[in-house]
Amino acid sequence: MFVGINPSLRSAEVGHHFAGRGNPFWRVLYAAGLTPVQLTYEEDWRLAEFGMALTNLCPRASREASELTAAEIASGKRRLLRKIRRFRPRLIALVGLSIYRQFFPSSASRGAGLKPETLEGAAIFVLPNPSGRNAAFPGFEDKVVWFRRLKETLEQQ
Repeated sequence: MFVGINPSLRSAEVGHHFAGRGNPFWRVLYAAGLTPVQLTYEEDWRLAEFGMALTNLCPRASREASELTAAEIASGKRRLLRKIRRFRPRLIALVGLSIYRQFFPSSASRGAGLKPETLEGAAIFVLPNPSGRNAAFPGFEDKVVWFRRLKETLEQQ
């Protein structure tokens, strides 16, 4: 189960995940071998064909995640935990470090990758946010490497 922080304005406008014109999420999934075909945001529903799901922590669209209120984040955390209990994924892929920090603010494990914590029994893997504005992971390959590591982790489980 992939978990983004919240939809972009473009995603809300078109009704599909990771629909921003410059967001390489769908290309990164394919380049990492997580999907056998190159999907577009309009085909986000097809992730289920490959045993994957996609949701957001908060439903409200914004230009920046920093626009979300503490109440929205708290509500989103409760809603996400209910989804995890309901669907029982074996692994939660948090798309962006900010989501991980919302659940584990005092954790010493701050980078991308597999984490020692779990959510409702599901393993946690933190991915870099695929946005082109992610200065810590600016290039396509900088992102793909972590999605490949996610694939390897899934294969080892």
